[in-house]
Amino acid sequence: MLPNTSDFSEKVRAVVQAIAMGETKTYKEVATLAGNPKAARAVANIMAKNYDPLIPCHRVIRSDGTLGGYNRGGLTVKKQLLEKEGAVL
Repeated sequence: MLPNTSDFSEKVRAVVQAIAMGETKTYKEVATLAGNPKAARAVANIMAKNYDPLIPCHRVIRSDGTLGGYNRGGLTVKKQLLEKEGAVL
């Protein structure tokens, strides 16, 4: 575990790391898989602070199907990455 991170943060990172190329999960789905279905906003905050290239945070989207945020280039880059991977948006 990384210093100064919670167990939940580590679970979120593990869930997101396991999202296959071309697939997406919602913040709520990630929260549920990490053990706290009511923590979608926490997942969004964890992803907003993620700069680890091994954690594909661009694959996490909002429940309404919109992209949400992306800290590595904005929504245009997030959309391009997902389209390149073949994700259905």
